Amino acid sequence: MKKIKLLLLVLISFSAAATAQVVKKGAITIATIKTPTVQCQECKERIEKYLSREDGVEKVVVDYKHKTTKVTFINDRTTIENVKTAIANAGYDADDVTADAEAYKKLPTCCKKTEDGGGKEKKN
Repeated sequence: MKKIKLLLLVLISFSAAATAQVVKKGAITIATIKTPTVQCQECKERIEKYLSREDGVEKVVVDYKHKTTKVTFINDRTTIENVKTAIANAGYDADDVTADAEAYKKLPTCCKKTEDGGGKEKKN
């Protein structure tokens, strides 16, 4: 009888511990942000890496051909404005938020706007 009680106690303890580890997530938002200055694979990788460090961001997919960034984030932990600001802090325009000037200067030439001497090299 003591073994049964002990076994039940252990099972209850494990189930309580397992329940305590479950994190209830808030509502998830999937937003598509216009990123007109994204031009190449390097831009894509830079934004995806930068946003992956942001609190609340679950998934990032940059499409440099269509110049959009699709971001999945948890509403309780961040906002669309924070995501746009993070993209701007990486050196890229995001909808109505312009790129941070210092971060933009640090971008490789291929990732800069054509009027600043950047973009894809033209073949003759």
